[in-house]
Amino acid sequence: METISLKEQYLTFKAENPKTRIRDIATALNVSEAELLMTGIGENVTILENKFEDLLKEITGLGYVMALTRNEYCVHERKGVYENVSFSTHAGLVLGPDIDLRLFMSQWKLGFAVEDNNLKSLQFFDANGVAIHKIYLTDKSNVETYHELVTRFRKEDQQPVALLPTEPAAKPNITDDEVDVTAFQQAWTALQDTHEFFGLLKRFNLNRTQALRLAPAGFAKQINVDDFKTVMQSCAAKQVPIMVFVGNHGCIQIHTGTVTRIVEMDVWFNVLDPEFNLHLRMDAIASVWHVIKPSSDGDINSLELFDNEGEMIVQVFGKRKPGLPELNEWREVLAL
Repeated sequence: METISLKEQYLTFKAENPKTRIRDIATALNVSEAELLMTGIGENVTILENKFEDLLKEITGLGYVMALTRNEYCVHERKGVYENVSFSTHAGLVLGPDIDLRLFMSQWKLGFAVEDNNLKSLQFFDANGVAIHKIYLTDKSNVETYHELVTRFRKEDQQPVALLPTEPAAKPNITDDEVDVTAFQQAWTALQDTHEFFGLLKRFNLNRTQALRLAPAGFAKQINVDDFKTVMQSCAAKQVPIMVFVGNHGCIQIHTGTVTRIVEMDVWFNVLDPEFNLHLRMDAIASVWHVIKPSSDGDINSLELFDNEGEMIVQVFGKRKPGLPELNEWREVLAL
């Protein structure tokens, strides 16, 4: 599809559907979100050099912004300042009290500065043109720093970039009969840290929902969507601080704190607080699990929501830090 013809289709669609988000327009036009953005190059879109680690180390200078990370069925928006940004061979970290991220930079292939209706943002995409992470300026942000960063990290060649689509990573695909269930359950009960769980899955070549089905007795229980909503509403009513994780293959974003205003609209379950918004599509939830993982600080409880493909949509814990036991208030609201 020629870029010019795509641009015309995009503008027509926007004019006829002014409230439709760009991601949904891309789906309707059977293209990627990044391809739609590239129709605005030279007008309201600037391609950025693929020096994203260097750029992210300077995002603190923007001051108070809104960080957005999403997957297919959940959007996580958190306001604050990017602080304590660092990178290792394994992952990047943003460890501020408000904006808390885990970054998997091998997936970050495209970056754009976008100005749309006076809304300024930096947006990052994978090789398929799917959004990984976005940073939106607020009325408290440092606009001068934004323009300075865009100038410095502007790619010299501002021609549209050809996408090089990649296949999603193959998922583990072994039957339950092929799993050494006894060894797996023993390894689960021997966990010392919740972060060891991913390694446990790899060691036994399990996908996440398969692991939950085969969990040791009492460590994973399937519950229903209404139970999840009840827990969230109880956390809001009692102001129990929680941790809400939403991620994709390139970024995990975490809100730590309370939730207050919960609003259900059509198929969406929303948290609409001043600093934190969550938009969760309830009709996409295939299963909800209450999961218990042992740690050196005692058992850790979480609620984990999955789609039909077994992909994690959102994960909720009680607020905690390593070295501290889980909050009793969180355990109390989980007494379903």
